[in-house]
Amino acid sequence: MINFNTRENKKKQFFLSLIPFIALIFIYVFASQMRHAKNPTDKLLPTISEVTQGFKQSAFISDTNGDLKLEIDTIASFKRIGFSMLFILFGVIIGLYMGAITFFDNLFYKFFLFFDKIPALAVLPILFITTGIGEVTKVTLIVVGVAPTIILDTYLRVKAVPQEQIIKAMTLNANRSEIIFRIILPKIFPNILDTIRLNFKAIILFLIAGESLAATVGLGYRIFLVQRYLAMNIIIPYVLWISLFAFLFDWFIRFWINNKFKWFNKEQ
Repeated sequence: MINFNTRENKKKQFFLSLIPFIALIFIYVFASQMRHAKNPTDKLLPTISEVTQGFKQSAFISDTNGDLKLEIDTIASFKRIGFSMLFILFGVIIGLYMGAITFFDNLFYKFFLFFDKIPALAVLPILFITTGIGEVTKVTLIVVGVAPTIILDTYLRVKAVPQEQIIKAMTLNANRSEIIFRIILPKIFPNILDTIRLNFKAIILFLIAGESLAATVGLGYRIFLVQRYLAMNIIIPYVLWISLFAFLFDWFIRFWINNKFKWFNKEQ
């Protein structure tokens, strides 16, 4: 009989989680050696040493302008993500008011429900025409692609709050703002963090899409720039760097939820 409640000890869990990574590295090294045995100049699967050299070239060796490519690309991309997150968090406030106040529900719900179905990448040519190829376009692309989903999810979370809690707050003479920000928001905030965490991959996707088409610096720009030269020894470190950043963001949000909202974990 299988016991689904059995929990392995922490050390065993850690080593088990490493197995797929080790297996993937082993497969890559084996395939790379096989290709280089046939063609020593193969660029499709660079060796580990070539990938390491590509990372050093991007992260530690200055270009002709005295810049470290990985550093300036990372800063540029982080700024774009940061600005877009401000608008996405503002979308949380919109979702709160939509879910809590009938006027805003009637005014905005169908609009955002329709807007959420528009593929953000299909809007990109319109953004190029109306806002140019600057930073506004890249940030707008991320916001258009992610914010409606966050707004609608927040709206649904608000609607799911038990009415008994709202009625009890009203009987204690709580005003509308107190109910929204002191009763509803703390109740759904961990769910909102989870939604943002799960949509962070989409944020990265739209960032790379915007940078690949119209940028002079950025992680997505650099990947598509060196792709022309089949520089896989540069592309692979950049992909791993982006993935590491996304993983750390995801881990931080999960850590925050697990430690600051322990009651939330008990309800799940």
